[in-house]
Amino acid sequence: MAVDRARVAAAVGELLAAIGDDPTRQGLAETPRRVAEAYADYFSGVGVDAAEQLADTTSLEGETGELVLVRGIELRSICEHHLLPFTGTAHVAYLPGERIVGLGRIPAVVDTVASRPQIQERLTDEIADALVRGLEPRGVLVVVEATHGCVTARGARQVRSSTVTMASRGVLAEPIERAEIMALIGESR
Repeated sequence: MAVDRARVAAAVGELLAAIGDDPTRQGLAETPRRVAEAYADYFSGVGVDAAEQLADTTSLEGETGELVLVRGIELRSICEHHLLPFTGTAHVAYLPGERIVGLGRIPAVVDTVASRPQIQERLTDEIADALVRGLEPRGVLVVVEATHGCVTARGARQVRSSTVTMASRGVLAEPIERAEIMALIGESR
């Protein structure tokens, strides 16, 4: 589903008027269009199945692969509670079943899931679930660390705080199985 840029621009114009500013003044005149273009990018994942990013897999032909870990995947999303950005890093690991995927597909899954109004907890779960649906691995572990605009710029104003969420599936739901992966993720710092 494509973002209706004209409706977004009209809504932004109305929002600017509602806060008491003149949406036609110099400096703001192009803001509704700019926001509409930005929203088309920010929300490009709405209605898209992230598992589709994993459609082109390679068979291991009866072998079982070892751990695949992609660390440090940068992400940005928009908090569904305040429509403010949150940015951070995802670390995605999976234990292949019978199929693997090109490494560039993992960040594509993260980007698709992040490109919709989100909360970090759901984003983390949806990344894990997309890998389960798309690859049928023996296990999945997703760790996301992010800084939220709604925490840093308003309310609590905790500019140095970050939030960490984790989702695990299959054999990687077991704490002992996760420990080595968590150590590998920690080495990236």
